[in-house]
Amino acid sequence: MIQLTRTGAVATIALARPEAKNALPTAAWQALAAAAREVGDARAVILRSDVAGIFSAGADIREFEQLQNDVALRTQFREAMRNGIEAVAALPVPVVAAVDGGCFGAAVALILAADIRIAGAQADFAVTPARLGLGYPREDVARLEAQVGKGMASLLLFTGDKLRADEAHKIGLVELKTRKAIDTATAMANAIAGNAPEAVKLLKRTLRGEQTDQGFEDAFGGAELAEGLNAFRERRNPAW
Repeated sequence: MIQLTRTGAVATIALARPEAKNALPTAAWQALAAAAREVGDARAVILRSDVAGIFSAGADIREFEQLQNDVALRTQFREAMRNGIEAVAALPVPVVAAVDGGCFGAAVALILAADIRIAGAQADFAVTPARLGLGYPREDVARLEAQVGKGMASLLLFTGDKLRADEAHKIGLVELKTRKAIDTATAMANAIAGNAPEAVKLLKRTLRGEQTDQGFEDAFGGAELAEGLNAFRERRNPAW
């Protein structure tokens, strides 16, 4: 269901459940969290689908009948989904989500845990809980509002309407629209991996609001700046 691979300094977490359009049951959210914990010393991560034409249909609706009748399973499902999404969000290196097909329901919450979202020409998006008679977890509503603003988040949540790639790009749900998202994401992840790794991590912490003035100052005494300056003077690529 979830595949973790590594090419050089770039790790890829791929959704791979073609029989269900990458709909994610409780076990898949658990596997996603485990994969995120295993990326090791990768310098960038790509989040993608291995199934043509779909990123993910979201949470697996076939489990919902069980959740209707089993109160304990509802908590298990919610916690598994939360753990999977938050494990991606907590990665210390940049995560680039490549969406080359449909991205619906909880899958939108998943890509919002990435740092950068890229939509391919065939991508479309919908946040659909209202069409099923459900809510959306508060953490994911907060991320959606932070990404597109309260009014647009309200529109997406209340209507469940589908957005094409150009519309998603226009409202800021995705940062880039390209012909094929995975190609652009791969090039971007490799470019990120070619930069100073500790500096990139420092920048991600700063974007999260976790950086301190002392951390900023300490970087001036670090080995990466020393190598960067030497490479600049010697007109060569830095040896990160």
